[in-house]
Amino acid sequence: MDSKKVRRLILLLTLMLPLLPALAQQKKRNAITPGDVWPDDRGNHIQAHGGGIIRLGNVYYWFGEYRAKDNDPSLRYVGCYSSKDLVNWKFLNKIPFSKPDSIGEGWVLERPKVYYNAKTKKFVMYMHLDNKKYGLANVGVAVSDKVDGGYKLIKSFRPLGLESRDIGQFIDDDGSAYLIFESRPAKGFYIAQLSDDYLDVARQTSFIKAPLEGGAIVQYKGLYYAIGSALTGWKPNPNKFATAKSLEGPWSDFKDIAPPETNTYNSQSTMMIKVSGTKDTSVIFMGDQWKPKTQWDSRYLWMPLHIGDGKLKLPEPKRWKLDIKKGTAKIDGK
Repeated sequence: MDSKKVRRLILLLTLMLPLLPALAQQKKRNAITPGDVWPDDRGNHIQAHGGGIIRLGNVYYWFGEYRAKDNDPSLRYVGCYSSKDLVNWKFLNKIPFSKPDSIGEGWVLERPKVYYNAKTKKFVMYMHLDNKKYGLANVGVAVSDKVDGGYKLIKSFRPLGLESRDIGQFIDDDGSAYLIFESRPAKGFYIAQLSDDYLDVARQTSFIKAPLEGGAIVQYKGLYYAIGSALTGWKPNPNKFATAKSLEGPWSDFKDIAPPETNTYNSQSTMMIKVSGTKDTSVIFMGDQWKPKTQWDSRYLWMPLHIGDGKLKLPEPKRWKLDIKKGTAKIDGK
């Protein structure tokens, strides 16, 4: 090889070297490992804590608290990611929100949940809005024409006139949309149906008298399952579940979803995702493993649930694979 070709090869390799880490980051993952760093398509740990997921067509969108270490402290952010397999996630946007006038210093934006309204063609985001002392106990509602940005906060209120802190979302198989919210004075949590335009809470569907937060609901084979977490702040606890034939209830007594000594494997519930495929239907538990002192490093515990006939169990976290088309989940070693 002559000297000119050697120089060209060296130049080409020099130009490619900076691209190698990015190419490695973009390698597709084929499994979920609970508790590990979960990189997006850029190689950065996903920032979607306390999140929720919607599906439009064959694309899933994951929204959650964007708690990066370099965030502007005067703003609050919602992370938005997309995926076709619930394993590999593409970063779409870091959606900023400024402090509403009605909230004092040290304000809180937590557990953002987005709904798509097919009638109005709007994306509607609900969030827990509060002040530093958690005395406001409001939900905020923001609206956008696009899934990944342009959200404008249009109102802040107490749903049904009640205190609301941790919120969850549920979309039933018939497409009806519900807000789940914990109300401390009532010592329980509410399931409330949204208005036709999703901009308000229309009516109370059910009140579950149990002092729980982190509410999550799924409908599986004609039965509703509700999961909640005890009121221990950042500290994990034994999450519990109850069942009902109707959202209106009556609801069964609550039982542990995992051995109580594991404190739900150091996680807190945020949502359950039902994946229906050609062969089976899997229900995935979405949990957060909070790190209050290093919130940007908080991890995720996603696991397929053992569910059916009124029973629900969160298995010990292990690496697992999901076949989105078949709707099947396989835990390593099983």
